[in-house]
Amino acid sequence: GGVFVGSAALMHLVTKLLPPTVFLYSNIPSLNAFTASSPLSVISPSTSLALNMLTPRTPLQVQLEIKDPVDPTALVQSRAILDELLAAAADNKRSSVNPKALISIARRLSDIPPASSSYTVSSAQCKEAFDSLSDEDRRSLLNIHARVKSFADAQRGSVVDVEVDIPGGKAGHTVSPCRAAGCYAPGGRYPLPSSVLMTVVTARSAGCPYVVLASPRPAPITLAAAHVAGADVVLCVGGAQAIGCMAYGVDEYDGEDGGTKVDAIPACDVIVGPGNKWVTAAKSIVNGHCGIDMLAGPSEVLVICDHTANAEIVAADLIAQAEHDVVARAILVSDDKTVIDKVDQEVEKQVECLPEPNRSTAKEALKQSFSILCKDIDECIAMSDKLAPEHLEIQTLNSQSVGMKCSNYGGLFIGTHAAEVLGDYGAGPNHTLPTGGTGRYTGGLSVFNFLRIRTWMRIDEEGKSQEMVEDSVRMARLEGLEGHARAAEKRRV
Repeated sequence: GGVFVGSAALMHLVTKLLPPTVFLYSNIPSLNAFTASSPLSVISPSTSLALNMLTPRTPLQVQLEIKDPVDPTALVQSRAILDELLAAAADNKRSSVNPKALISIARRLSDIPPASSSYTVSSAQCKEAFDSLSDEDRRSLLNIHARVKSFADAQRGSVVDVEVDIPGGKAGHTVSPCRAAGCYAPGGRYPLPSSVLMTVVTARSAGCPYVVLASPRPAPITLAAAHVAGADVVLCVGGAQAIGCMAYGVDEYDGEDGGTKVDAIPACDVIVGPGNKWVTAAKSIVNGHCGIDMLAGPSEVLVICDHTANAEIVAADLIAQAEHDVVARAILVSDDKTVIDKVDQEVEKQVECLPEPNRSTAKEALKQSFSILCKDIDECIAMSDKLAPEHLEIQTLNSQSVGMKCSNYGGLFIGTHAAEVLGDYGAGPNHTLPTGGTGRYTGGLSVFNFLRIRTWMRIDEEGKSQEMVEDSVRMARLEGLEGHARAAEKRRV
């Protein structure tokens, strides 16, 4: 049909047929200029250019490429917003946010109307939003709240204070919640009341006495979820300005300029919850000043399936992930080529049935999604462990056994009926999960993000502690720390 001579011609062919967000590895220098919006795939020059919904890959063509989830431009913009918030601090010590600066930014970035000075939503308004819902909607919120709380309470009960004997005394640890928690819930394309429940309820189960929720232009369902979850205050601002408010606290607003008086909002000890690139950038900046849960990248799902899988169900699950965002990633891993083909056909059919803008979003995300044909289920597991997906579904024979062999993931969904979307909407475990391969070393949001495990020790009988004293003296001198050695010697009897 045509002859393409040289790397430039191949580049032209690839750019016409493959999405530019796919990261390319190759031995042709000009091809290595491509970069990815998501870290989960690579393609070699030998790859087939067949136009499948899920681009076919072999195990050798897929590697994990760790990428910084912080967008450089968003980082600069977020830093400028935080500086603006703090530059006008009431005490000129850059310690907390001046509400006038917050109102100015919130108006400029369309968080609040141009003439408004109100940047919080009252508890009464949240209750009113809940009461305005249908009986069915209220029941669903309460059901989800109960399941999320039950699981979080069980997590909290799994870690307790400990006390053990040491020579001459006791040592132990205590488990206590942080004082104030900040929770972010996105408010962009779709309201996410589920994120309100997943974050605020978990902070409450951990025992945090004060919980701040931030969500830009919150929809009534978001405010209703805030009421059910028990947020103490709702900030109706988003982006970097919301993270700044929760990290540094906001001074009391006296209501001048016709606004409503607002009590001071304390600085939060930890901030959690997913958000856009400005939220992620701002969290990276304030990390250290306070704690954060994670720096989340594009959402992803990986489905391991065999010949027993239902192609319609697998396709539906892949599409459900793809509709999240144009940079989301859906991955199919199987040892059966026929199943891959059937799923691909179902994806093509089902995605066209979505309403807009979901259809366009999903189709864009599917351009960077792919399938991997493996020789057996063990190789499927190995591929999944290499990629460490945010969501991992197992739809195979003996799915429990297969799932237990997997090591790296954010959340695991075992069997055909354990849909990832059930996890999204409150089966119990949290839906805020690690992305971009970080499931290799961390887990999802839980009560442990809000807890501090602090150790203590006490010496009651000096005589029984002398061997420990002498060990400390010797070790200090071996390390060249004479002051340490002399401090230990003071404990000799």
